[in-house]
Amino acid sequence: MKTRILSGLIMVPLLAVLYFGDYVLLAACLLIGVMAVREFYKGFEALEVKPCYTVAYAAVLGLYAINIFTKDYHWYMVWFFGCVLASLLYLFRIEERKLEDALATITGIFYIVFFSYHVLLVDQTGPYSILVWLIVLTAFGTDIMAYFSGVFLGKHKLCPKISPKKTIEGSAGGVLGSVILCGVFSKIFIPELFVHCLIIGVLGGIISQLGDLTASIFKRKMGIKDYGNLIPGHGGILDRFDSVLFTAPMVYYYIILILG
Repeated sequence: MKTRILSGLIMVPLLAVLYFGDYVLLAACLLIGVMAVREFYKGFEALEVKPCYTVAYAAVLGLYAINIFTKDYHWYMVWFFGCVLASLLYLFRIEERKLEDALATITGIFYIVFFSYHVLLVDQTGPYSILVWLIVLTAFGTDIMAYFSGVFLGKHKLCPKISPKKTIEGSAGGVLGSVILCGVFSKIFIPELFVHCLIIGVLGGIISQLGDLTASIFKRKMGIKDYGNLIPGHGGILDRFDSVLFTAPMVYYYIILILG
């Protein structure tokens, strides 16, 4: 527990990236995307699956280049087409490659690169850009509150075959923690969106745990404990940001579809 708390405190300065936003956040998201997809692909190598790093890195650069140089959303369709096409062309060396290699390549691009890209998209929603903080509050707040709720109150297992230590009590505490943090944040900074922030807190508390469990499923199937060892007590970049991969798109599409 001590190592986990200290590692979490070390990551607090990263919140400065959210404060500055704009190109600082863009650079951070790009870097995290590259590092996380690399960790993800390393996990597949434990199964003797060989995703294409080159295609993934090109996908990261292409996606962020679109964001920088054009506002024409048709280019995103070109990007989708290019990612799938390149991943499938990777199979043309048929003697050396397996179907799993292409499928793992595509999965990494969309699950890691595209999902994490939504953090930047939220920051670029104009008057609602401040809601980028809710991505962090719901993801990390849920994780922290679920951990302590589970430690002190946990009795009933949530998904023992996926993550043996997670409990129903911890899960409920995580959702409650997310709602409280989002509510307090709204009262201080955006009181006019208080109800919406509470709703995002509930949705984020649930979805962030689904993101964490999804990452756990991948790790169990890969036969690894952590995606990396970059952050003591937390594993790799992907171990720390796995829930963000789900909460970032949720916040973005809530803004687009509900807040408009």
